[in-house]
Amino acid sequence: MKEAWLRGVAANPAAPPDVLLRLLDPAAEAAWEVLCEGRALPAEVVDAVIAHPDPKVRRRFARNPHAAPADRGRLATDPDAKVRAHLAGGPRPGRHPRQALPDDVLVTLLTARDEDFGPGQLVSTAEVAQELVASGQLPASFRHRAVRHENPAVRVYGAHHWIWLGPAQREALLADSDPTVREAARDAGRHLDPAAMEAELPAPDCHQRSLMLGEYAVSRAVVERCLAENRNLYSLARNRHTPADAVARLARDPDPEVRERVAARADLTPALLAELSEDPAPVVRTRALLQPLPRTWGQRAAIDRVIGRTAEQIGRLPTMLTEPDPGWYTECAISDHPLLRRLAATCPALPEDLAHRLAEDPDTEVRHLLALNHPLAPPATLLETFVAAPRQRPCLLSLPRLPRTGLARLLTHEDPEVRALAAADPTLDRPPVALLTDLDPRVRRAAAANPLIPPNLDDPDLAEGAAANSRLTAEQLHNLLDQCDLPPL
Repeated sequence: MKEAWLRGVAANPAAPPDVLLRLLDPAAEAAWEVLCEGRALPAEVVDAVIAHPDPKVRRRFARNPHAAPADRGRLATDPDAKVRAHLAGGPRPGRHPRQALPDDVLVTLLTARDEDFGPGQLVSTAEVAQELVASGQLPASFRHRAVRHENPAVRVYGAHHWIWLGPAQREALLADSDPTVREAARDAGRHLDPAAMEAELPAPDCHQRSLMLGEYAVSRAVVERCLAENRNLYSLARNRHTPADAVARLARDPDPEVRERVAARADLTPALLAELSEDPAPVVRTRALLQPLPRTWGQRAAIDRVIGRTAEQIGRLPTMLTEPDPGWYTECAISDHPLLRRLAATCPALPEDLAHRLAEDPDTEVRHLLALNHPLAPPATLLETFVAAPRQRPCLLSLPRLPRTGLARLLTHEDPEVRALAAADPTLDRPPVALLTDLDPRVRRAAAANPLIPPNLDDPDLAEGAAANSRLTAEQLHNLLDQCDLPPL
């Protein structure tokens, strides 16, 4: 009962700061996950969390998706390496939208040294930087700015994106005043050196081999060997550096997946595109006919993120390092092809009038992708997506535009997560008393927390939800914490 009360008080939206601060006592550790990671916190509680002596508290807050990135970023110099690693990793993947960290925080995490940590740490600064790069908290704009940043360690990081840099950026890095930056640039430049790639290509099939054959400049010898061995052709078919004659051979490969990759290329000749448009495999024809020439490689990459998957599988997409022109997304939004409209729905910068147009699209995947990616998606579209896409519900629950009222029609829905959302609606015509005995504990907890129902703190099955009920006054919440043996402030 006491742990249930503690978790409930931690989640209570009406709990004042002095109540929440009491939950930072070691005796309330059972509430730390809900308090520090599961909700927004008042400024004075944020200050106390960041200064808390127990790193478990700070680690929880480092992943808090409800906290402002600047507040989470205050942990960038934390003496505990795991706290920094949690900050670098960001909110738990697949559960919440990722927000970019401020530039100064990114610089701190990317340039930290192991000696900055206390003794006996199990995480290195290099591992923290790797977490950050994979986290979705590094905006594409920072990656572009990195090549001219005043800190040479950041410019070294910028050089790692050599393949996507322009000629002027590459020349500047090669001529940099700092020798470590020049060395990093020369090393990254090997990605576009066919001879270097040939010398370094791993012999066995592995992720690194696929990456190099799909992105790096390839030598004629490597191409011919792959073709002769009928090996790694999918990677070659997507590589923009593959010679034109090899591309033509790959366009006639027996494997339709290889031909589909060729059909997606931005450098197709009109004759080859026409040939692939009549391919016997539907997947190849679809990709060939999806876009006329001319195309760009950025457009291909944008389509690759959407085609062949549902909105529930795709979710909320991060920005790409090289985004297509915004006007292209506008053209996609008014296209007759649903795949292109789905693509447009993933663009958060799409104008409001087009966003509302896509919210009424006859294709359900268009509407659901809009709900997950566009900040102006109508509330009704978000609610529709919440009901239809269970895997994306944690992300949708973090969006303030998701309706929390007017949900009476969902009280009897077959899905318990949907019933739980409706059970929390404070505007229902009558209290959702029937849901207090629902078979699913999430529904019972949501109903018990509804302010339309008097809190029943003595029922073990409802205690956590009742303690989260906003009808409880500050005095009642303090009394509850007294019963949990928490000391006063």
